[in-house]
Amino acid sequence: MDSTGTLRNLWIKPAMGAAMEAVDSMSVVAGEGIVGNADRGGDRQVTILATERWADVEADLGRSVEPSTRRANLFVEGVELADSSGRVLRVGDARIEIRGETRPCHLMEAAVDGLRGALDPDWRGGAYGVALGDAVINVGDVVAWE
Repeated sequence: MDSTGTLRNLWIKPAMGAAMEAVDSMSVVAGEGIVGNADRGGDRQVTILATERWADVEADLGRSVEPSTRRANLFVEGVELADSSGRVLRVGDARIEIRGETRPCHLMEAAVDGLRGALDPDWRGGAYGVALGDAVINVGDVVAWE
C-alpha cells in the first residue's frame, strides 16, 4: 500500500546553472512544467527528491548537505519514488506523470565531493516527470500516488 506524504520544500531554477531559489508556491502548466523554471517542455518538466533518500545520501557522505544542492524542484517526505516510471504523483492539485529516474551528473560532484556517487543507488537522485494539468503547488501540500 502506498503511503501519503507531504511537500517539504519547493525550488525554482531561474536560469541554467543559476542557484536554486526557494519558493512557497509555484504554478505548473500542462505539457510545459513549472512557470519561471529554466527547464520547460520535454520529459524533465518537474524534478522530485525524497527526504528519506536524501538522508541516505547524507549518511553516505557523513555530513549534512543542503538539499537544494541536488537542483530538484520538489522535496517530498513519506512517498517512495523508486521504480515509479509511468505512475502519476499527485502533489496538492497537481498531477505529475513520472517519466524516469533523475541520474546524478558531473554537476553534483562539482558541488560536493562524493555527492554523485552517494546519489547513484536506489533512485536517491529522485525522479522527473511531466505536468498533466495546470495547478498551483504549495509547501505543505499532501503528496500521494494515484
